[in-house]
Amino acid sequence: MMVETLQKTYTYNGKEYPCCASLTMGVIGGKWKTVILYHLINGTLRYNELRKLMPTVTERTLSLQLKKLEEDKIIERKVYTKKPPLKVEYKLTPLGKTLVPIIESIAEWGNSVS
Repeated sequence: MMVETLQKTYTYNGKEYPCCASLTMGVIGGKWKTVILYHLINGTLRYNELRKLMPTVTERTLSLQLKKLEEDKIIERKVYTKKPPLKVEYKLTPLGKTLVPIIESIAEWGNSVS
């Protein structure tokens, strides 16, 4: 006897994912997104501060990953234009803060095996 089941898909920010884990990894997966989020756990950072904390990431990659995290409503970008030079700050949104336990668990696992 064959039982037919309907696969539930997950939609977030206009993108469809086949499962909840796929959605999560779609938002925070990749080499740099989790690192960016890890550095933002303790508060707001300027672009140049992030660059110094992540010396091996290229400027283009950092900019693209920050843009994707902002599009997914995980981080918030604030631009100060009152006086030069241009100042840009990033911080976790309330939704982004819900990822803190996951990011901390990833960091703890990395600590435990190194």
